[in-house]
Amino acid sequence: MKLKRTNLFLAAIISSAGTLYAQETPNFDPPTQNPEPGKCWVKCITPDEFEDVTETVVTEPAYTKLTTTPATFKTVEEEVLIKEASKKLVYVPAVYETQDIPYISKEKTTNLDIVPASFGDDSKEFETYPKVGRWEYRMLEDCPSANKEDCMVACFVEYPAQNQTVPLKTLAKDAYTTDVPVAEEGKSYTKKVVKTPARMDEVEIPAEYATIKRKVVDQPAKTEEETVPEVTKTVTRTVLVKKGGITTWEEVDCGLVGGANLLPILYEYNSARLTPDSKRIIDENLLSLMKNKPGLRIEIMSHTDARGNDDYNMSLSQQRAQSVVNYLAGKGIKRNRLEAKGYGESRLKNRCGNGVECSEAQHQQNRRTEFRIIQ
Repeated sequence: MKLKRTNLFLAAIISSAGTLYAQETPNFDPPTQNPEPGKCWVKCITPDEFEDVTETVVTEPAYTKLTTTPATFKTVEEEVLIKEASKKLVYVPAVYETQDIPYISKEKTTNLDIVPASFGDDSKEFETYPKVGRWEYRMLEDCPSANKEDCMVACFVEYPAQNQTVPLKTLAKDAYTTDVPVAEEGKSYTKKVVKTPARMDEVEIPAEYATIKRKVVDQPAKTEEETVPEVTKTVTRTVLVKKGGITTWEEVDCGLVGGANLLPILYEYNSARLTPDSKRIIDENLLSLMKNKPGLRIEIMSHTDARGNDDYNMSLSQQRAQSVVNYLAGKGIKRNRLEAKGYGESRLKNRCGNGVECSEAQHQQNRRTEFRIIQ
């Protein structure tokens, strides 16, 4: 850390009896050699400007899902010849021999087996907040000088980048099918054929038939496809769009410099919610100031009276100060120009501490919200 002695950050140009006094006069553009008496300027260091970027990434890819319907069969009947027609001789009958005749009782086909899609694991790292650095100012303890500004130190502090790793799934191999052959089935029937015909008188022997049953393919196997859509995730990350650190001067009302300024807003009992009247007061006192003076930074300070639990009062005051910051941010004021600080009952303006009986008006003096211009 490098220490640096600083001059006053608030420069007031005051004219008295024709003499001009100033501890650090602003560098005006164009330069002004004779500023008006009673004018005050605040030295401001422009902050870094950031922007939230939203990006959509695919965490699971789209893929194809397959289903198969196996082949169906139907049974048909068929008439087949089991004995041929012939002639018989009166004296010498015909001689027959038996033969086995094969036939296909069930045709062959092909079924399909599904091999499902396979996936791999992957990840992607995003920078959710960039590496930044800024000057931070603080006052040295036990300052020997009557002028506290002589003991102010400036430290350049770097904050590392912040990252986020998002797990991803990748499609290693899509689903597919493999053929599963189904063999045909065969049977046989017997058939008698004439080996030696009859001789002499011929007698007609009619043919004989039989009915057989066999299974044939009715509907062949088929595949149906279903597309499973991809799965996405939205990642929001903050990027630095403009580097700050430039010194600017803002002219302000001298009544606003040098200490806390009362912001006359009232809260509902035991609540940090802003009432419509409170919002109107903020608009008139702070919102217009912040919009007209884009280089200013403001600290909102909220206080409670001493009644109730100390820790609870500290928490409630922080919530109330934060509600003012949130309201201003909702009106377009950047949050890096605002700070919320709750002091609870630690900065009472009168004697009304714990256990001291006071009127409601005296307690009301302590229940206050203030603001002050900061670097």
